Amino acid sequence: MANQNSLAADSAAELQTAIHNINRNDLMDALRKGIDDFKAMPTHVFLLVVIYPIVGAILIDFTFGYDILPLVFPLIAGFTLIGPLAAVGLYEMSRLRQKGGDPTIRDAFNVVRSPALPSIAAIGLMQLAIYVVWLGAALTIYKMTLGIYEIGSVGEFAERVFTTPEGWTLIIVGSFVGFLFAVAVLMISVVSFPMLLDRNVSALHAVQTSIRAVTANPQTMAAWGFIVAAVLAAGMLPLFVGLAIAMPILGHATWHLYGKVVGD
Repeated sequence: MANQNSLAADSAAELQTAIHNINRNDLMDALRKGIDDFKAMPTHVFLLVVIYPIVGAILIDFTFGYDILPLVFPLIAGFTLIGPLAAVGLYEMSRLRQKGGDPTIRDAFNVVRSPALPSIAAIGLMQLAIYVVWLGAALTIYKMTLGIYEIGSVGEFAERVFTTPEGWTLIIVGSFVGFLFAVAVLMISVVSFPMLLDRNVSALHAVQTSIRAVTANPQTMAAWGFIVAAVLAAGMLPLFVGLAIAMPILGHATWHLYGKVVGD
């Protein structure tokens, strides 16, 4: 009976969840508002995402130290697949500021007390699973291409990647497969995490709404995906330090994009 009531509530909520059509002007406005939020709360969000440069550096050190050089790029690129989960605190800060509050870092971490935490955790586990599968796929692609060579140094690895047919196959196939994983994450998360903080809905309904939002705005959401990828790529230089700026701006902007896509 409880499950039936939950499904009925989800069906009713879906009927009440309007999806707006958006354009690239809306994307630019969401970015501007994200930058405004970052300017208003720079110290707080810097403290929140400073772990990104640290974790990124640890990943590189771990990779080189354990001689799994081929997984350096998949680890780094795939790291962005779990970005939406890590940005939940940023969504909460933007939500509170939009309501006229003056959020602090404590408000960001208060998400752990949110009634939506189980649903957030469920979608987060889904993203982590996608990340692990991506690493497995990347390793498989490597073994089928450059796995025929013995590589003993970073320079030799780079040379094999950029000067051999197998290396270019790795780049092309790996980029295409990575793109598919990125699309999957975009579809399930671009609206779902902000929605869970904003409304009393289930994880299933939030994911379904996120997918509906993307399918209703395919070109605009594709453009958003490319913007996110470009900003994160720039933020990874040098040594991931730029992510301390890129991540909060994108996190805040995603909250405002949610507001534009999902109507009241």
